[in-house]
Amino acid sequence: MTRAACLDVGSTDTKLAVVDLRDGRLVSTATHPTTLDTDVLDGVDALLAAAGPVEHVYCCSSAGGGLRLAVIGYEALVSADAAHRVALSAGAKVVHVAAGKLTAAAVAGVRAARPDVVLLAGGTDGGDTDTIVHNAGRLAAARWRVPVVVAGNADARDHVTGMLTARGLPVTATGNVLPRIGVTDPGPARAAIRDMFISHVIGGKRLSRGTRFARMVAAATPDAVLTGVGVLAAGVGGDLLVVDVGGATTDVYSALQPRETAPDAVAGVLWHARTVEGDLGVRWNTDGIHAAAALERIPVGPGPLGPAAAAVTVAVRRHTRAGRDLRHVVSVVASGGVFRHAELAAAAAAIAPTLHDHAGGWALPRAPGVAVDTAYVLAAAGLLAADHPGVAARLCEALRVTAG
Repeated sequence: MTRAACLDVGSTDTKLAVVDLRDGRLVSTATHPTTLDTDVLDGVDALLAAAGPVEHVYCCSSAGGGLRLAVIGYEALVSADAAHRVALSAGAKVVHVAAGKLTAAAVAGVRAARPDVVLLAGGTDGGDTDTIVHNAGRLAAARWRVPVVVAGNADARDHVTGMLTARGLPVTATGNVLPRIGVTDPGPARAAIRDMFISHVIGGKRLSRGTRFARMVAAATPDAVLTGVGVLAAGVGGDLLVVDVGGATTDVYSALQPRETAPDAVAGVLWHARTVEGDLGVRWNTDGIHAAAALERIPVGPGPLGPAAAAVTVAVRRHTRAGRDLRHVVSVVASGGVFRHAELAAAAAAIAPTLHDHAGGWALPRAPGVAVDTAYVLAAAGLLAADHPGVAARLCEALRVTAG
């Protein structure tokens, strides 16, 4: 048997899915508290020892707060907005967004947000170069050695990279997130952010002694989940919505079929996108759920699923207000420990209010199917997608059957 262990090392729990690489069968799952107080590999190794022999290990992580990213762009409603959305799709928690030519005070604001990585964008290809060059100069002069991903005007790329490298900053230059008005290209920047996360962030969080854990991690957890969402969406054959309710945040993922875009979509459309609601968490941010639900006039029911259901409705409302058209969604998937540990009927009932949210101001899908990712296969599918695409697709089939 050829088996792969797929690990998601979170800030609270570490999840394991063992997958048969011959047929895509889910062999077993397990969880272990993440051992942040000692070494994250203590919990990882406990899970691997209990899993039995595996030939391959894949791992994603959001431990230690995940990836904190600051975005600097040319104009708030264009390149900075496009870069912000690309950063979210890469699995980052965006802690600061700045636009225009940075002042000394603006640089101080970026620094105060304590990002792990800065995404420096600005200007369409062949357009303005002054702003991104100015901002690179400000970062270079700041005596601050934060890693930088350069994803702006291609005409300025070499100059900007040289300025930053000369001052000792770790730099990766990649394709423009907004090569032309109305077109967003997330792939190159997303890959560069992933590489920065692995090479400069994981080791810097001191989650483990030595380099084994840093070498093991292939992606930030939300990045892996978004890849898994894409795999599932391909099988569903229609628009897909996934809501992941966690202890600290509620993440919403949507995978939409490409359609004709509105003429005012100057920052382009990300067909696969993610939003993060940092005030909606069922373990650490329950007060945030109650406050947000009160503002939205949403009741919070009793028991563990009451706050989760409210978090889902609030998070989906915010997701749609960020410009996501969910009227064509055919499948909705709930994820997160609070749903995985609930009875399926109770979990589905907690999602139902969102699907009938006529007060939310968004166009509701007609009659979507509902599924619960009880085995947490989306992260595993995302981890396996590059090396074993067929296995990843088969791993998602149980969700497809239930949801579709």
